[in-house]
Formats: sequence, structure tokens, C-alpha cells
Amino acid sequence: MEFSNFKKHIQKLSNAEIGGLEAQFKLAPKLRKQFSEEKIKANNPKKAAVLVIFYPNNKGKMSFLLTLRASYNGTHSSQISFPGGKFDLKDVSLDQTALREAYEEIGIVKNDVSIFKKMTDVFIPPSNFVVTPYLSYLDYTPVFTKNHEVEDLIEVNVTDFLCDSAITSTNLSTSYAKNIEVPCFKLNNYIVWGATAMMLSEIKELIKVI
Repeated sequence: MEFSNFKKHIQKLSNAEIGGLEAQFKLAPKLRKQFSEEKIKANNPKKAAVLVIFYPNNKGKMSFLLTLRASYNGTHSSQISFPGGKFDLKDVSLDQTALREAYEEIGIVKNDVSIFKKMTDVFIPPSNFVVTPYLSYLDYTPVFTKNHEVEDLIEVNVTDFLCDSAITSTNLSTSYAKNIEVPCFKLNNYIVWGATAMMLSEIKELIKVI
């Protein structure tokens, strides 16, 4: 997909209805489906936000960025996510959280970023976070600068992402679950599952309108 074509449809995308939990649950692990809205609210989850950044690669093709988290002693060590993180009291709003974290993690200056849509919140049971994804774009091909929280940068071509063959399943073990079968995306030879896959599932349905 040409980035120039995407730019022509941003207004359409910003006004389009989103798929919500129905779209997300197509790529949700069984563990996540056990949590109703009432149960999530009772858990009093922490808030976080992530930034989905679309941009032209060096061939003008529409791309977006994922990050491989660095290894650390925590629930989401070495997992794949969008740039983002926990809401801070100094943040005016959650979209500002996403912009601040993107600057800290990958060096993108917030004034260069145009946010055009808020997507459906995703609840992450193991860490008790509710994460709000924001769709955004850059008008240029960025040079990302990762910090210590990021092990690797994963630049995904949207055309590859939209292929049905990008969706599969895998068996894995984590710090909180052993030998589980989960739906996932396979992007640039990385397995993307859990909350990020749920976000991507909703994003995929949205982008298909163009």
C-alpha cells in the first residue's frame, strides 16, 4: 500500500466505526476472554497508552513500527508491543502518555506526530493494565533511536500485515502460563500475540475500508 494513498483516506479512517472487542477477540488468548467488563472494573486496573505510528518507508510504502521489549525481570519481558507505557500524573491525557513514551523509547518528537484516531482499550490480565491505542502518522521516513527499554525495532510493511497468511497460531510458555496455544500474527518472522495482536486485529479491520 502506498503511503500517499493512505494519506488520502485519513479522514475516512478517523470517522470510521471501529470493530471493538469483537474484532480484538479474533486474536485474543483464551485467558483474556474470561474477563468481563465488570470483572475488569473490579480489578481497578492501571492505565497505559500506546502509539501506532504509520509512515512511508524509504520506498514510499505504508509501514508501522513494533518494538521488541528488552529482557527484564517482569511480566512482559522480551515481548512485542507498540511504543508506549504507563500513565504518569504529569501527563495531561492518555494520548500525551503515548506521545511521551514514544519519544522516550524510539526518539520520535511529539510535534511531528499527527494522532487521528483512538481505538478500543485492551485489558491485560497478567499485569492488570488497561491500554489505550492511538493511531497516528508521520509525513516522513523516520530514523528511530531506541532506548534501553527496547531490544529491537520491527518495521512492518502494511501490505504484508494485511495478508491473511500473516495470521496463525503458536504454542508458547510465559512467566504466568505454560504450554498454551494462542492465535498470533507472524510479522517479519516475529510472533506477535496477546494484547498487541488484539490491537492489530482491530486495526486490520479498520484499514481494510480503504
